Amino acid sequence: MIAVREHPAGERFRLGMVTGFVHYLTLIYWLTTAMLTYGGMPWYAGIGVLCLFVIYLALYMGIFATLLSALTRTSFRFLAGVPLLWVALEFVRAKALTGFPWELLGYSQYRALRIIQISDIFGIYGVSFLIASVNAGAFLIWLFLNKERLHQRTVTWKTAGMALLGSVLLVCLTLTYGGWRMRMIRSVMASAPHVRAAVVQGDIAQDVKWDPAFKNATTETYLRLSREAAIKATDLVVWPETATPFYLFRDTQLTRRIQEGVKASGAFFVVGSPSVEFSGNELHYYNSAFLMNPDGALSGKYDKVHLVPFGEYVPCQKLLPFVGKLVEAVGDFSAGHSSTAIPWAHGRIGVQICYEIVFPSLSRHAVENQADLLVNITNDAWYGKSSAPYQHFSMAVLRAVENRRSVVRAANTGISGFVDPVGRIVAQTPLFEEATLTRSVPVMEIKTFYTRWGDWFPVGCGIWIVLIFLTDPVNTKRIRLEVGNLVKSRKKAFIK
Repeated sequence: MIAVREHPAGERFRLGMVTGFVHYLTLIYWLTTAMLTYGGMPWYAGIGVLCLFVIYLALYMGIFATLLSALTRTSFRFLAGVPLLWVALEFVRAKALTGFPWELLGYSQYRALRIIQISDIFGIYGVSFLIASVNAGAFLIWLFLNKERLHQRTVTWKTAGMALLGSVLLVCLTLTYGGWRMRMIRSVMASAPHVRAAVVQGDIAQDVKWDPAFKNATTETYLRLSREAAIKATDLVVWPETATPFYLFRDTQLTRRIQEGVKASGAFFVVGSPSVEFSGNELHYYNSAFLMNPDGALSGKYDKVHLVPFGEYVPCQKLLPFVGKLVEAVGDFSAGHSSTAIPWAHGRIGVQICYEIVFPSLSRHAVENQADLLVNITNDAWYGKSSAPYQHFSMAVLRAVENRRSVVRAANTGISGFVDPVGRIVAQTPLFEEATLTRSVPVMEIKTFYTRWGDWFPVGCGIWIVLIFLTDPVNTKRIRLEVGNLVKSRKKAFIK
């Protein structure tokens, strides 16, 4: 906001794009590990794909920077408009082109427990709104202290005082609600039934995971670790995404071996495995989670609903044949049909496979379908020893708070762990080590405001910011003029 305050639209857009490019490039740089190491792409193609994706994400920052001046007619309009615009753009990013809500602004507070409690009303977008609001207030205070202008208008001490008071009030209300809500939920947790769950981290290297020569060794690794976990009298054992390097219940020999291990443990098992189904003359492959009962029989199955573009399937494959190598090692999966919850002896389990956990609506739909426990299984081995597993795990924390459910997470190479319904990380494993963790987790049935009403808040922010723009004729004229100038400058640059 400081950088773009006095620039014309074209320069604001450029600065926003540069900011967005630097931010997203350093945030998701690890995509190249998957593309180059396991996708078989040459280095220049992998870097090119990464840059194209980063440019797309940076567009949202460019749009935000460009539209800022349309909010400067009054200080109140600016204070209200900045967080509204920011949240609206985050929501569009979460939905457009299959959606990519990776590390929205609010996730930066995932360890600030009292702050993130508001997400059981507003979702993660409420935390983003709070941060953007405080920054808008800080910006106005900065202008006042440095005797700078807000679009040709002096920022008075009254404006700076209003910004300071508004920011302090928002933070105090958030912290007050957070403290009260945490005490309330902990009381509910104490009286709720508990189950003993174990997560198994096999630490199977990605380059041998699908090698047929290692099928038996991989299976034995998970069975050995599960025996160690079962010593602690567990009710539920969770294996990671595609833990079995074969089709469970199709490969009879290895399936029988796993069933024997399940029977010996006396626990329910959630096992990640690819699956295949016949539909007419066609075969459909799914990224699935199987629930096996203590007798080793199949109790339920969940097929991944939200697939990873270019990782699990290639959109518009006929137009993009050159990217087929990206999914070659995994297979071209079909999407499941709904976020159903799987019934078991202690309630219902809502399964989220891999990056489905970053989509708030999927966890919410599972809880709407009576899930009283959320299980996230994933394989982050694709990204090596990078920041990706840490980023991925941080977003699981907010799903626990939004829906007031325990999250049990099993990852092939980490991070595996447990998050309680107030967002506290109860335990987590290190990266790239064999590990098991066992904890008693509460099974809760309450439904939060967010669970019942979903993303009402970002939708409302989007409607409100559009009304702010449309109901101000000066802003409408300014936006039309600045967008026209921006288009003309881009056209001239393109022709040149």
